[in-house]
Amino acid sequence: MPTHGLTKALDARLDAMARSGRLKGRESVIRGFIPPQEGRGPRYLIEGEGDTPFLRMNSNSYLGMALKREVISAEEMAATSYGTGPGAVRFISGTWLPHVALERRLAGFHGRAAGMLFSSAYAAVMGLVAPLVTDKTAVISDELNHNCIINAIALARPLERHIYKHLDMGELERHLEAASKNCARAIVATDGVFSMRGEHAPLDRIMALARAHDGAFAENAIVLVDDSHGVGAFGATGRGTEEFTASGPCDLLVGTLGKAFGVNGGYVVGEETIVRYLRETSPFYIYSNPMTPVEAAAAHKAIDILDSAAGITLLTHLREMTARFKAGLDRLGLETMPGEHPVVPLMLRDTARTSALVAQLRRNGILATGLGYPVVPLGDEEIRFQISADHTAADIEAALQALARSA
Repeated sequence: MPTHGLTKALDARLDAMARSGRLKGRESVIRGFIPPQEGRGPRYLIEGEGDTPFLRMNSNSYLGMALKREVISAEEMAATSYGTGPGAVRFISGTWLPHVALERRLAGFHGRAAGMLFSSAYAAVMGLVAPLVTDKTAVISDELNHNCIINAIALARPLERHIYKHLDMGELERHLEAASKNCARAIVATDGVFSMRGEHAPLDRIMALARAHDGAFAENAIVLVDDSHGVGAFGATGRGTEEFTASGPCDLLVGTLGKAFGVNGGYVVGEETIVRYLRETSPFYIYSNPMTPVEAAAAHKAIDILDSAAGITLLTHLREMTARFKAGLDRLGLETMPGEHPVVPLMLRDTARTSALVAQLRRNGILATGLGYPVVPLGDEEIRFQISADHTAADIEAALQALARSA
């Protein structure tokens, strides 16, 4: 059937996105990698770029787990034992031993009673907010929360939706007070680490506010944290923003296996009754295939590595490389943001300059991601560098030298 009318409308929309700076454009296709050698970390080969080796500084793989031999071996062994895919959704016949073992491992890692896997952290957030929202629920959210939280709230349609200014604890408290007048339940939702700048939420203060106002809600004021960029990359033992802020456990913690753990999939941990209820009610769990048993086995191994002396070594190196890069930006007179997370923003505050510098870095063999208006507010344009335990001191110096030549 002809679709001329639709394609004309979509072409116009794409043109408008391009003019406004929102078009992502063609994706780079990684066709292989060169293993670490001679003091350098891995380099990546890009389709259409010949044999030019690229230093990847725009990856969420904060610990380099995806290339670790032990993780790869765990995946290979699981493929031999269980095959490559789950074959069904969980409640039909898609639950495999590695799924159950990983859920128990994640719950133990985070000091929770129960854990539950999803196909991604995005699906986890989308799948747990709506089942927990009633016609007497208020959801209170930081204005810079991730898109998954924004869409989950829209899907859930709570009685009240309150948005507080970024990290503004005074406004959060005012929203809790306002919600208590009409609502039996409140859900405070926040990112643990905000991925654009590497800032972290003050979870200690958020938890204190929720506890202080809990008695005003018949069904509690609960705290939901998506710490996908925090778990594995933040805190003394990689347990994320909770550990870094000494907040104690939030009520529902969402994490990803696709960033620091180097695999795929997402999860939530919390009280056993809440998790059991979500298994029975979350459409993103019930009606969607889970991550594969192969991925679950690889993720289990990655957690074991992190939760060991080798993991502490990785985290120490990650912090050292992050500090080295930040210090280098300071020496070059370039603006960044304070913080210890391996997301290191280079604040350029101009969209055209950001795009030009990203292109120049690419010509120098450095892959970094530029964020321009309107993806970020006008005046907050930046290049987001992401440091990894894969990076060596020589890699950091190579990136700084490229910036010195280009900025």
